[in-house]
Amino acid sequence: MRRDIFQAIADPTRRAILVLIAMQAMTPNAIAEHFDVTRQSISKHLRILSECDLLAQKQDGREIYYGLKIDKMKEIDNWLEQFRKIMQDKFQQLDNVLITLQKKKK
Repeated sequence: MRRDIFQAIADPTRRAILVLIAMQAMTPNAIAEHFDVTRQSISKHLRILSECDLLAQKQDGREIYYGLKIDKMKEIDNWLEQFRKIMQDKFQQLDNVLITLQKKKK
């Protein structure tokens, strides 16, 4: 079952896991060391992230390393882009108002 990618990033622990593994692939135990939660809880978060196709898994002997699928993050970036454009337009409108007010003062 594939989950919605936004469901994955809704949880702060999963966002923190994504930041951790963006730097380097890590084992579940190495990830768990960074959190004050059980290893089982980390496994659940990793499963959800995997179901959203945000993680790449690499087997190295008995260890599984989780890395970030950066291309999948583009789906989030594309969604956020609409809000960036809205905010840029709003700031441009504010700049125009301020310029107009400054001209009126002179």
